Amino acid sequence: MIRIHFTAADFARVRFAARPAPLQELNAAFMTMFRPAPRPGGDLLTGRWRQRALRSLPPAVAPLADLVPAAARPPVFLDVFATGLTDALDAVAGTRPALLRAELERVHAHRTAPAPPWVRALHQGDAAARRLVRHAQRSAFDAVLAPVWDVVEDLHRAEFTRHALTVAEHGTGAALDGIVPGARLDGAVWECEGPGERVVELGGRGLELRPTFHWTGPPLLAEPPGHPPVLTCPAGSGPPPAPQGGTGTADALAGVIGRTRLEALLVLAEEHTTRGLARRLRVSEATASAHTAALRAAGLVASERAGRSVLHRRTALGGLLVRGRAGEGSVPSSP
Repeated sequence: MIRIHFTAADFARVRFAARPAPLQELNAAFMTMFRPAPRPGGDLLTGRWRQRALRSLPPAVAPLADLVPAAARPPVFLDVFATGLTDALDAVAGTRPALLRAELERVHAHRTAPAPPWVRALHQGDAAARRLVRHAQRSAFDAVLAPVWDVVEDLHRAEFTRHALTVAEHGTGAALDGIVPGARLDGAVWECEGPGERVVELGGRGLELRPTFHWTGPPLLAEPPGHPPVLTCPAGSGPPPAPQGGTGTADALAGVIGRTRLEALLVLAEEHTTRGLARRLRVSEATASAHTAALRAAGLVASERAGRSVLHRRTALGGLLVRGRAGEGSVPSSP
């Protein structure tokens, strides 16, 4: 059980990551790949994916097995939440020597076999050993995640929107309770199922919520140095399949926020009055106003009064959500 204690300042600093983090998702994929096999017949969702992923790994990934031995808790310097792959790899490469040495010593403390020579070189600050880690992580990302990264980004946008709308319509407490099955907020303490017993006092640091689509186990809590605590929340039903030509992303997003709200976001690439938006959406002005109010509360639409009218336009965040969707600025045809 994970018990997270909030202060009033922490509730104001709960944030849902706007974009996926490549190395976080890669770490989740590796955990799924190498987790102990479940009971026979209990691995229908990830079994085939695991086999394909393991076969796709190139020899260049092998150093990661030395860096994270079986059953060991990975070094914290691998907990990088940068949203760009190059920035994330740079962050790992720039780990402070003292932290790197301490984490390598912790991870390898209980191993009977000596650490491989390259790990000992990494411990001593060897630049070539750091480059070896970078190359291994990059090769792993290219093999496992690059083919589905567009799908991961779309799924993340849908999760972000679902969370933002829940906060806007029902508050932070309801969003926290809904992000992890069985989680509950009891006063200032949030409880959710997790490995072992862990109590965390946020103490004003806030909390970052991050969905992952390659892990279906319990939520995972990390406290990376210099970063607010991060709760990695399983989302979806398992690793996403690679696109097979065409896309159902718009329909999936409509299922999360509603088709009319998705249409409104597409139309509001250009400024519209409430009456003009209602005409484009073929709904009443009252309905259009209700939808823009919900989207505005979620930060997806901005509105301002101009005389007797109200003008609405999509925000940068709303544009990020529908980026690349066909039909921006026009209403999609009905299915």
